[in-house]
Formats: sequence, C-alpha cells, structure tokens
Amino acid sequence: MGCLCCKPSAIEDSKESPRERFSSKASSDLRGSRVTSSRREEVHRAKDRYDSNDGRAMLIDKHANGSLRLHSEHFERKREKMEYVVAQHPGMGSIPKATEGEQVAAGWPSWLAAVAGEAIKGWTPRRADSFQKLDKIGQGTYSNVYMARDLEHNKTVALKKVRFDNLEPESVRFMAREIHILRRLDHPNVIKLEGLVTSRMSCSLYLVFEYMEHDLAGLASHPGLKFTEAQVKCYMQQLLRGLDHCHSRGILHRDIKGSNLLIDNNGVLKIADFGLASFFDPHQSQPLTSRVVTLWYRPPELLLGATYYGTAVDLWSTGCILAELYAGKPIMPGRTEVEQLHKIFKLCGSPSEDYWRKSKLPHATIFKPQQPYRRCVADTFKDFPAPALALMETLLSIDPADRGSAASALKSEFFTTKPFPCDPSILPKYPPSKEFDAKIRDEEARRQGAAGSKGQRIDLERRGTRESRAIPAPDANAELVLSMQKRQGQSNSKSRSEKFNPHPEEVCSSDL
Repeated sequence: MGCLCCKPSAIEDSKESPRERFSSKASSDLRGSRVTSSRREEVHRAKDRYDSNDGRAMLIDKHANGSLRLHSEHFERKREKMEYVVAQHPGMGSIPKATEGEQVAAGWPSWLAAVAGEAIKGWTPRRADSFQKLDKIGQGTYSNVYMARDLEHNKTVALKKVRFDNLEPESVRFMAREIHILRRLDHPNVIKLEGLVTSRMSCSLYLVFEYMEHDLAGLASHPGLKFTEAQVKCYMQQLLRGLDHCHSRGILHRDIKGSNLLIDNNGVLKIADFGLASFFDPHQSQPLTSRVVTLWYRPPELLLGATYYGTAVDLWSTGCILAELYAGKPIMPGRTEVEQLHKIFKLCGSPSEDYWRKSKLPHATIFKPQQPYRRCVADTFKDFPAPALALMETLLSIDPADRGSAASALKSEFFTTKPFPCDPSILPKYPPSKEFDAKIRDEEARRQGAAGSKGQRIDLERRGTRESRAIPAPDANAELVLSMQKRQGQSNSKSRSEKFNPHPEEVCSSDL
C-alpha cells in the first residue's frame, strides 16, 4: 500500500483561493457562540487566514487557553444554550459542544474532537495495542504507512500514521477533510477507510485501510513486464468506475497517477490517497486551487492557472495512465511546469484562438506559443489499437469540455470491442510490488554501483533504470505546508521515483 498517502512536501506552494472549497447555500448555516465586542478586532484579524481552508465565511475567537472557536460572520444569538464549532466541509453540519464532550468520553483526544468532530462522528477509536506493526511500506513528509496485523479481526491492514506538530488546528482540519471524503465514498474500486487509531496521550493519528499488495506504478516498473490488451482494459475499467463513483459523489481526486492506484492479489484496483481531493458542486461553480496533480499527469488548464475546473482534471490524468500502460513509460515526463506545458502542446497541440479568448486563464499571455502546435497524438502512438487511441484522444483533449466523463468513457468502443476486459480474478499473480519498493531497490543498486561494482552498473543500464523524479502535486493546503516548513526547516523535496526515458523523441513541432 506503498503510496496510499505519502504526500511529499510541495515543490511550489501558493496561497489557496479564499473560496477553494465549495460552500453551502449561505453562510447563515453557520452557528456560533457570542463574540464579545472587546475581542471583535482580534476575531476579524484572524478571519482571512482561516477562510482559505473553506468556502464558508468564518470568524475565529481565541480563548485564553489557546483554543480556537469558529463563529458565524453575521449570525449571533443573544442567548445560546449550546456552543457550536463550525465544521470545515460541505455537508458537514455544526457540532454541539455537548457532542464534543461525548466524543472525548468515548476515547477521542480533545484536540481531535474539537476540530474534527464531524469527521469522526459515530465512530469509536481503535486501541493502538490491537495492532501489530509488521513493516514500513511507504513514507512521506508528514506521514508513514505500515503493513500491520489487526489482532482483533485477524487480518493484514495498512496503517497510515499522520503526525501533527503542536496540534495546530489547520493541520488537524486538513486531515479531517480527507477522513470526511473517505467516509463519503463506498465503492469496490475506491480504497476503504476501516477505522482510526488514536489515544488521548498521543499527538498522532492512524488511519486504518484495507491492505493492498501492489500499486500500478510498481507493477509497471518490473523489467520485462508488459500488460496484454485485455489486462489494460481491466485496469482502466476499474479506474474509470472508481472515478465515476467519486465524481457522482461530488469529489475530485486531483492526484490520479500509477502509485495512487492500488491493486490486491485478486486483481482488484482501488483509487487511493485522497489527500488532495476536494468537494465540488457541478451546479455551483466555485474557485479551487490550481496547485494540484503530480506534474506528469497535470492537465494544461491547471498549468495555465485555472481556478474554475471540474472532473476533466481527473480525466486528463486518466488519459495519461492509459497511454502509459500501452507505451510502457510516462508519455510526458516534464521536469518543470514550463517544460510540461511544452510537452503537452507538442503532443496534443496548442489551444485554439477561441479557447485562449474564452478561457481568460491567468498565465495565458506568458505561455501562449507564438506559432500554433499541430496535434499529433495519432501519429506518435500509431501502433496503439484504434479503440485505445480513440479514447486517449478524447481524454487528452486540450479543451476540458471535450474530455467527456468517466461514465461516457466506460461506454466507449474501447470497452465494447474484442478483446474485452478480462475479469480481475484471472489477472496474473505478482509478488508484492509498489513504487516504494522499486525506489528502495534502485537506490540500493545505485549505492552498489557507486562503490565500484561495474557489473551492477552494466546491469542497471541493461534494465533501463535511468530515472527522473516526477514533481509532486503542490499541497492544496498551502497555508499548512508553509507553516510546517517554517517550523521544521524542511526544503522542498522531489517525489518518489517514476520510470521515464530522459531523452524522449520529440516530434511534430519546434521548441517554444
């Protein structure tokens, strides 16, 4: 379950849009306890900082003990018997103070119940001593993932340990968003959150997930392994079914890539790592951050600074995965945002004049090429099966409006012509393989090569293990990342390894 949620630090951080999460119908939904006039000025100073975490207008009342309480901006009651804290996410109502007390009594730590009460509502925390850690299978800047034994249910699970520095409310809220999203989803092709492990004495939280033996990036990195067309269709069908469920529940994943597509020994694929996921409302357009999606899988509109977008961003990433499964390597491995956009234009063509004019994207004047690029997807991948190429052409449309939907992709000729998608149960059985494992193997091989092992070097070259690093998705909660980096003094890091040809053949057009 290597890359379930090992989120690296961002390469480039930017401030989140003040309305990054879509809000409910009106801020009058928010309830709060009375704010005294003597503290009104302090409350207003804190408002802008926390507005960026949610589309709703909020005020923050800082108590003498350092705790934070959120208030409605324009709705106060003269006499309120119960105090409320405002939940962060759409569809999450206010939590009575009495309920918070009940959650603490049930075993939840007060720092979690006070900030993320709605996310844990109805659940009871699991005891740490009911699990036995077996092996570390993933690592990120703020979390580690372990394979563990659930002693109560006698099964193997994955534990994602999230560290909270100083228990800052914004970092807890950020994790609460992921928990709430995971609890909203229920589909065979979406990872299942099975529980939470914490204690009143600990500053960490464990998320309990079903254990998955592989991820798609790890399988694809195996030398000599090539999927058949029926196997590719099987994986793509499961991915699109999972995405269709997410989108129908009002959730954008915003980081679809091979290492976030987990596969078990029965061949079942599940979408994982919802750390950058967001709620969205297709009927009520709200600005979102453009600083999401790992670079190689990031659509052009996000690179151009779009803040109004929808399900099409996940479909672009899905198109990249489809092409990667047939090509055997990432198709657009850019090292910078400029290079990534260049590769996209060279392969998929540059946007039309009408698109530039209508989109009004923030970076359009900077990145608009002087000469238009011709689309050459069909020429570049002429050896791909025609139905696969047709679906890829749709998913990799420059205009997001032309990418269709996950539901329409599932009805495409790609899935209705022979060979049909195979059943997951008849997929080959592989030894456990994750991108995290591949990285460890490659690093060990490089160390041996650096020590003077010529044979190892030759073997590495023969296996084609020269690699670059994909720039990870900038964290959607820029405020959280910046504050943590200041405290920890951590520099920006590169993402986990991805297989790629450092000298791709460039066709159809000249450089920008």
